[in-house]
Amino acid sequence: MPRLLLVSNSTLHGSGYLDHCAEQIGQFLGRDVGRVLFIPFALHDRDAYAAQARARFAALGYQMDSLHEAEDPRAAVQAAEAVFTGGGNTFRLLRQLYALDVLAPLRERVLSGMPYIGSSAGSNIAGLTIGTTNDMPIVEPPSFRALGLVPFNLNPHYLDPDPGSTHMGETREKRIEQFHEENPQPVVGLREGSLLHREGPRLSLLGVTGARIFRRDQKPAEVPPGADLSELLV
Repeated sequence: MPRLLLVSNSTLHGSGYLDHCAEQIGQFLGRDVGRVLFIPFALHDRDAYAAQARARFAALGYQMDSLHEAEDPRAAVQAAEAVFTGGGNTFRLLRQLYALDVLAPLRERVLSGMPYIGSSAGSNIAGLTIGTTNDMPIVEPPSFRALGLVPFNLNPHYLDPDPGSTHMGETREKRIEQFHEENPQPVVGLREGSLLHREGPRLSLLGVTGARIFRRDQKPAEVPPGADLSELLV
């Protein structure tokens, strides 16, 4: 019974780090979790990133360990009560998970019920692949294949087309359309301030901004906050 909380962004305009989803994080982890394992590899300065995450989770009542400090990363994943994977560059994050050989054990732990929280890049890797990330490929992971905790891809920080813009480049919607020219899986475009909550077979959309669901050869579907998206898990 996988338990996931996949956040589009860690900081929302006008608020602090994880402020906009702090209530959902507390409700998701509850009081059965005392320590959270942080995965900081999406950013270059892992010490500073871990310090930021520790301070925020301490304010929520949780202690935190960081995977970059573990002597045995695989053992740390196996022993974790819950995991939070922070945002940054998705390519860098996935490459390091492959390098440490922790992708498979992390997937196994989450699929067996360990709570998993992701933000931005940490949400991207919960999908089948990272092929719909917005990030530049600043490094090359061995594969784009990710954790596969849900049977679709994600596009955190999704931006709607601006009809008044004079920019002639591709919109986010157009890029996802191109993704579907080569790939079959649905894509969930998570706007800033939205998040997905999975409890076993049930998937719901939380937050305040809604999302767009993209399927190959279909028009995008708008979904409001509170929507039941469990059909995407089938």
